[in-house]
Amino acid sequence: GFTSGIAVTIFTTQVADLLGLDFGGEAVPGDFAGKWMLYFRHFGSVNGWEVAVSAASILLIALTPRVMRRIPGSLVAIVVMTVAVWLLRTYAGIEGIDTIGDRFTIRAELPAASLPAIDWEAVRNLFPVAVTIAILGAIESLLSATVADGVIDDRHDSNTELIAQGAANLLTPLFGGIPATGAIARTATNIRAGAMSSISAIVHSLFLVAVVMWLLPLIELIPLAALASVLVIVAYDMSDLRTVRHIFQGPKSDWSVMLLTFALTVVFDLTVAVYTGVILASLLFMRRMGELTGLHSCVSSEDEASGHEIPVPDKNNVPDGVEIFAINGPLFFGVADRFQSTLNAMETPPKVFIMYLHNMSTIDMTGIHALEEFLERRRKGCRMLFAAVRKPVHRTLQRVGILRTVREKNVFPSLDEALLRAEEILEDTIIARGKSFATADFEILKLSRERSKN
Repeated sequence: GFTSGIAVTIFTTQVADLLGLDFGGEAVPGDFAGKWMLYFRHFGSVNGWEVAVSAASILLIALTPRVMRRIPGSLVAIVVMTVAVWLLRTYAGIEGIDTIGDRFTIRAELPAASLPAIDWEAVRNLFPVAVTIAILGAIESLLSATVADGVIDDRHDSNTELIAQGAANLLTPLFGGIPATGAIARTATNIRAGAMSSISAIVHSLFLVAVVMWLLPLIELIPLAALASVLVIVAYDMSDLRTVRHIFQGPKSDWSVMLLTFALTVVFDLTVAVYTGVILASLLFMRRMGELTGLHSCVSSEDEASGHEIPVPDKNNVPDGVEIFAINGPLFFGVADRFQSTLNAMETPPKVFIMYLHNMSTIDMTGIHALEEFLERRRKGCRMLFAAVRKPVHRTLQRVGILRTVREKNVFPSLDEALLRAEEILEDTIIARGKSFATADFEILKLSRERSKN
């Protein structure tokens, strides 16, 4: 969604140079809708020569890989169209094709280093935008590296990639630069040209330095329509329509997030799109995790339990008065309400309640609170046993005091051991009841004898 939105934004900014539109001194709006309204108002000012240069440039970029793969099509298009426009200007007297030199002033020197003025108000205002750019830069660079891995059958080091990018983006602003990131289009072009290592990127950088320092008079002759064509192709590659089509075949929540992020990127800006997209994706992920967490009784819901790969004991092996409740997945705030509702729906509380936690991977404070409330309600008339508690969960429950409430002697490493203990508790209860019944019978007999004497 981000990259496709950026692609549309890049394309939108290049339409004027692509068609050679003349706005008659009218300022170009900064927003997406404003730009297109301006373009439609001045569509009658399309420059035929600019359109011809743009079309020829796009054809050269598209056809060059079929003839020679080692030279990028964009470089061929820039060189050929620069020469063609210079010839048209010099020998045909055609002046209607704007070049870099006509529009911009570029100096043949590297910028001097300068420390920025640190202003707390500016830092506070720029921090959200800086975080957004950092996130996008990381995503784009790692995506580029992953694409390169698939092409050259290698595996990149993500930490090295991000550390290098971070170091570059900390230094370049000191020289007037802007944040940089690995780009899929240029990476793919580099690989198609035969690059096999990071040395190619270093050579690329040195070549650009040479261009700025010694070839600037030639750079000023490059037609803006040819540059716009290169950027249009870059935007098309960034949009990655094949991936977009593939996402539409996936879950509805995923392509909904993609469409929303795309629309926000185009209509508003990256900051709004990144924050909204990441928050919405996180909420949907938590919802999905909540749906994956299974809460059920192993005795009463064998089909549901088997669907969650819970080892269900045979009903005949579970004594009457014993209930086994299994949690399959994380017990976190997204599941806590369902956990409480499921437990509250149980009709008659059993004599022994076994909490089977073999597949519970983690628990947060909301889940802990729900568990504590359940233990508080079941404290009278019901013995609680815990079975197969994983080590990380065991440490958490011990730290918050739940295991002290249940008592460590009622925590068992397996469900079978917990069932054996449940049987012992039931037997002790029956014996205790038998004794109480015998005592009551003796008292009744004694009372009846006294009455008969009287």
